Amino acid sequence: MLLLIWQLAFARPGSAQEVAEPPTQTTDDSSEKKEAATGSADASDESDAPEELYVRIHRDDDNAPLAMQTATVRYVGKPGTKYAGKIVDLVGVVHIGQAEYYEALKEQLSGYDKVLYELVAPDGTRIRPEDLQKRRSLLASMQTGMKDMLNLEYQLEKIDYMAENFRHADMSPDEFVEDLERRGDSVWKMVARMMGAGLATQSANAETGLLMALFSKDRSKMMKRAMAGQLIDIEMVSAGLDDANGENTLIKGRNRKAFEILQEELDGDTNSAAVFYGAGHLPDMADRLVTDFEMEPTDTTWLDAWDLTRN
Repeated sequence: MLLLIWQLAFARPGSAQEVAEPPTQTTDDSSEKKEAATGSADASDESDAPEELYVRIHRDDDNAPLAMQTATVRYVGKPGTKYAGKIVDLVGVVHIGQAEYYEALKEQLSGYDKVLYELVAPDGTRIRPEDLQKRRSLLASMQTGMKDMLNLEYQLEKIDYMAENFRHADMSPDEFVEDLERRGDSVWKMVARMMGAGLATQSANAETGLLMALFSKDRSKMMKRAMAGQLIDIEMVSAGLDDANGENTLIKGRNRKAFEILQEELDGDTNSAAVFYGAGHLPDMADRLVTDFEMEPTDTTWLDAWDLTRN
């Protein structure tokens, strides 16, 4: 059960807590474009990594874990298509990580014409530092507590969401609820499906490993190692989200809204865009880029989110 709580709190971040209490809304009126993106900072390109993998554990030659990493996958419009030559980077992120990770992401994100970010909140919402002090939802508290336990940082406190090239690209709370009701679904039904999928695949060894990490003298390091293995199992958690028709609001519904905004940007002056979302959203987004936008992946770069060799 500890692992299920972890998955619910972090596998789909940027969702339920924002529905509970969205930050104060400010207007996105950015005008000046940045230079075209040049790729991920401090990242290593590994061409043998499967394209569907957006979070992984990087290991040494002896199979010891070195770091949990997140991917940026670049897509480019095919010649002769509507978006020929335009760039869309799927920038996966985990919502707690080490300070160096968020510094590298900030530098990377500053290079795009537009950065589309997730947050279930009214259209145009920007996250201001003072708004974070007002967050009191259950998942926000769980994330903050876990951040302290693992000696990591919280994404919303380290990324500059007021940057001129940032644009909110997610459902509003009303849209979120309407999409659930349209399909006869609910948050509690989704949670039940996720828990069912987790219980069906969860191993006793994984649960034991997490309990042992809690009492280790290197608790932060051992906890990070135990939990990293759960975060990379995106496919298992995603399978539990879908309803009987293969649809869900938390991932596919929100992705649909994000890509409506992406299309609007690409139809305009935007030549390089980043879709800055939790890594669990990216497999579905990749399918949309290939099928609906006629783009193809060109390269993948990786950033260390958690150093698994230190406390």
